[in-house]
Amino acid sequence: MSSKIIVVGDVNGQFVDVFKKISALHAKNAFSFALIAGNLFSDPVTATDQDDENVKNLVEGKIDVPLPTYFALGSHGLPQTIIDRLESASGEVCPNLYFLGKRTTIKTSEGIKIVALGGNLDAKITAEISKDKYSPFYSEDDAKVLRGANSADILVTSQWPAAIRTGSKIEVEFFGRDPASHQCIADLCSALKPRYHFSTSSEAFYEREPFFHAPSEAVPDTYPVTRFLSLASYGNAKKQKWIYAFSIDSSAAPAVAIPAGTTSSPLSFVGKKRPAQPSQESSYRFSTDSSHHRRPHKRARAAPPTPGECFFCLSNPNLATHLITSIGTDAYLTTAKGPLSTSSTYDSLNFPSHILIIPLTHAPTLAAIQPDDDRRNVYNEMQRYRKALQSMITVIGGSKLGAVTWEVSRAGGIHTHWQFLPVPVDLVKRGLVEAAFKVEAENERYPAFQKRDVGDGVDEQSDFFRVLLWSPPTKATGESDDSDKAWMEGSQTSLVLPLDASFRFDLQFGRRVLAKLLGLEKRAHWQDCGQTHEDEVADAEEFKKAFKPFDFSLEE
Repeated sequence: MSSKIIVVGDVNGQFVDVFKKISALHAKNAFSFALIAGNLFSDPVTATDQDDENVKNLVEGKIDVPLPTYFALGSHGLPQTIIDRLESASGEVCPNLYFLGKRTTIKTSEGIKIVALGGNLDAKITAEISKDKYSPFYSEDDAKVLRGANSADILVTSQWPAAIRTGSKIEVEFFGRDPASHQCIADLCSALKPRYHFSTSSEAFYEREPFFHAPSEAVPDTYPVTRFLSLASYGNAKKQKWIYAFSIDSSAAPAVAIPAGTTSSPLSFVGKKRPAQPSQESSYRFSTDSSHHRRPHKRARAAPPTPGECFFCLSNPNLATHLITSIGTDAYLTTAKGPLSTSSTYDSLNFPSHILIIPLTHAPTLAAIQPDDDRRNVYNEMQRYRKALQSMITVIGGSKLGAVTWEVSRAGGIHTHWQFLPVPVDLVKRGLVEAAFKVEAENERYPAFQKRDVGDGVDEQSDFFRVLLWSPPTKATGESDDSDKAWMEGSQTSLVLPLDASFRFDLQFGRRVLAKLLGLEKRAHWQDCGQTHEDEVADAEEFKKAFKPFDFSLEE
């Protein structure tokens, strides 16, 4: 079913007039929602007393917002009054007015998926995700992680994708400096293949010819089409178009032939390969709107988290990004929240070494990731991360540490991941870790562990719990530049516990076993191991320093 949408460029504080005009159009067209693609408010640096009064009236509900309206973060910051309101009202300024956020993926009640990246690229924010939700700056990693959204009906960016005018015959005059454009935005658009991509351009309006994306391995027989539009600001002196209305059917299938009137994509993708496209079963069966992104007064249905709400999805705007330590092509690393080990557990490691290896794809199990090539790529990179971690502790720990990696693979799960923890190597080599898991399983009356390798799990007929036990080579091979040899010479044992409906499995089983074995019983539950934000940041930074020589994601 098609939805009518209205989009506006920069408003720059003139929202009283703009909402009146939208109200008149809405009365005639019954739009589903409105979208402000640029600056809704005046720049706080130059705001007048009247601007401040209008903001106050808006927050107090004295200005009518006629329909659900989402506003993006533009080229300048938000008024402090608006920030305070957003913090206290979970993203809602007043009835019908919602903040998209700087780095956001949402799905509206009409089923329309919006991905937004606001602000200006700041090259000084390197190798990390920007932390401030309201500052008008983003990093290349902010753009990179949004590629994990996998797709979009509408993409909103305050800056243009590089080379977007290549191959276009449409003339446009910008009356001054051309809009800023960046490769990371081009990579984002290429990865998501949105139906519409909106941006802003002050006193100019530009609508490029629609362009098609080449078929992918995941969807080999389709040609997704993107329409890029950049809207002028409201009240611009050149009388350029500042408002745009269109209809969209989010359920419509992509074209199976190259549509007439389209050009090939002008965007050259130079970033790393985008994350694998999740299957419908593994991803959007979880789709539901978060409370502050739904249209008001619509009863929410209980459902598992969407990628935008999932604790492990990089497209979640509320993700604890300060814990992220490395982002690869198909997976990423993060330090564990409430880690089992601490910075003093092992003399050679001055940071908690409890690490999570997480696929970028939102799927309950590795086996659920489709197609086969994407699943294999995800599994292989997770293995590569695990081996890099093993290599790190071999070199730093001088072969005194082994490692345990465990996984709960359940079709009813939310976002599959592996947990990695170093343990004294003597416990592994003497068989004490293996015995601890087997004894605890017997105590819980679980089925017996099986010693076998299940790979990416695609051939398994049931859910399972997996433990990988690793011990390093007898002697560390050398320094960090020789680290690959270190882990290759170690040894590994794979234990699998089949899970089925005949018993109830404790999802904290792996952590609980290791807590007992390591004498850390008081840390068996992560909720009891809370840290301050500052401590979490410090521990993550210490880990990144140690892991840097082994981090293949930093390779050119």
